[in-house]
Amino acid sequence: MRVLRLSIVSICYLLLSFTAQAASVKVDKSNPYEMIQEVAKITFKRFSDERSAIEADPNLLKVIVREELMPYVNYKYSAYKVIGSNLKNTSDAERKAFVPVFLDYLVTSYAQVFTLYNNQEIKFEESKTIGKKQKILAVRTVILEPGRPPINIAFKVRKNKKTKEWKAFDMVAEGVSLLDSKQAELSSLIRKNGLPHVTELLREKSARNITFKKLG
Repeated sequence: MRVLRLSIVSICYLLLSFTAQAASVKVDKSNPYEMIQEVAKITFKRFSDERSAIEADPNLLKVIVREELMPYVNYKYSAYKVIGSNLKNTSDAERKAFVPVFLDYLVTSYAQVFTLYNNQEIKFEESKTIGKKQKILAVRTVILEPGRPPINIAFKVRKNKKTKEWKAFDMVAEGVSLLDSKQAELSSLIRKNGLPHVTELLREKSARNITFKKLG
């Protein structure tokens, strides 16, 4: 296991988040184990380097999340998973409108979590042999904090059959899937009020400013 000092809440946001634009530093997506470690290092270094600017304007965290994390998140796949069984009741135009708004919602959600950054020890799983036919796997990590039991977190990643690149689409913390939780939260709203309604709801939430809150 390799060790990196990160934040417990920040790593939660890192996991769920990994699509299509190029980041400022190119990370190899052919090995999901190495990808997650490299993205973590790059992101938290930038957070440290720009700490003063972030404290002056917390919305800068949205920029960092979008530029450093989201290129490694298959947010379209995650968005469609959230729509779930409601997919057949949505139009192509509705889905196309939903996906970029869902991306913005993820960016804002993760940026807000990132305000709780505080150093902790994280052990990343070493690279393993991946079967040629394997399309989805979990990259496991353990978060260590003095005086507390270890927290097991797995990053679920998926391989694109065309590009052969891996990207994250979910995080499972102590057996709880964040993607499943988000699907449970939004599925009934989509079914009851329609996807356009939920799209506008997430658009409003995405526009919220990032604020620093002290831990109680």
